[in-house]
Amino acid sequence: MSGPRFAAVGAGRMGRGIAISFAYAGYRIALVDLRRRTPRALQALHEEAGAEIRGALQGLAKLGAVREEQIPEIASRVDFVDADGAPAALAAAELVFEGVPETLEAKRDAFEAMNRHCRDDAILTSTTSSILVTQLAQLVRRPGRFLNMHWLNPAYLIPVVELSTHPGTSAAVLARTRALMESIGKVPVVCGPAPGYIVPRLQALIMNEAARMVEEGVATAEEIDKATRFGLGLRFAALGVVEFIDFGGCDILHHASREMAGSIDAARYRAPAIVGRMMEEGRLGLKTGSGFFDYAGRDVGAYRLDVLSRVLGQLRQAGLWHPPGDGTLS
Repeated sequence: MSGPRFAAVGAGRMGRGIAISFAYAGYRIALVDLRRRTPRALQALHEEAGAEIRGALQGLAKLGAVREEQIPEIASRVDFVDADGAPAALAAAELVFEGVPETLEAKRDAFEAMNRHCRDDAILTSTTSSILVTQLAQLVRRPGRFLNMHWLNPAYLIPVVELSTHPGTSAAVLARTRALMESIGKVPVVCGPAPGYIVPRLQALIMNEAARMVEEGVATAEEIDKATRFGLGLRFAALGVVEFIDFGGCDILHHASREMAGSIDAARYRAPAIVGRMMEEGRLGLKTGSGFFDYAGRDVGAYRLDVLSRVLGQLRQAGLWHPPGDGTLS
């Protein structure tokens, strides 16, 4: 059996981004187009995909992430495969990504081909952002080897990939998938079969609230974006959201939610039941030794210093850290 160990089914934007990720990491990957096309249409698609892949790599070269002379070699690791070559490419792959348009009809057609040609031990994934893994699992032969995988754009740059499993997903398959993704420098995170994964579910709330503040005249778009980049975003780049709750204290979230539920919108700002339970149990986070995480036996001083180091690193990266002043006005 020959051919790349990986295949992306669907030669659109997502498939191309996935292909760049593997090619950049040193692996060959098949970019598979299942549609029957005229020779002219097929050539046009091939040229378009190649131009986008080279363009992305040239952008990285301008930023110093790759050398210009490395681009041809990296791009050559992407094998463009048409419908005639699809059976062989799918048969050779151990990890396959479905990235066709977001309709059940298109997904069904793609999985029919994958079921027919992929070997039994191949891991099959869908990159859907809108269809639940439990729904798509029904289209897969041997569904224990299937899960959804949500990439964040640009797929070749953002490290996090969200793995959404269904109750039948094999633990061994999940472990293999995580290891393979880590081998190309990705950071896999796992969630259950819930709409919105993790990141889209959180960011939709933030984006809607930002748009609402512009609509209400609370602040301009420019001011909101400054606050987001250098306040909210900077802190959440240094601490995870749940870690942030524990670090400040669950009681702070509880009281802030109560106040904003009363003054802004009861439904939007009502705290979930878990926050109330933690308040009742005295599990407020770092200050009480337990919250969402357990701090028993942890060197709290060293942990606080580590958090400060992370924040300081973000400030320096953003060019916002300055040495102490001497009180002289310029």
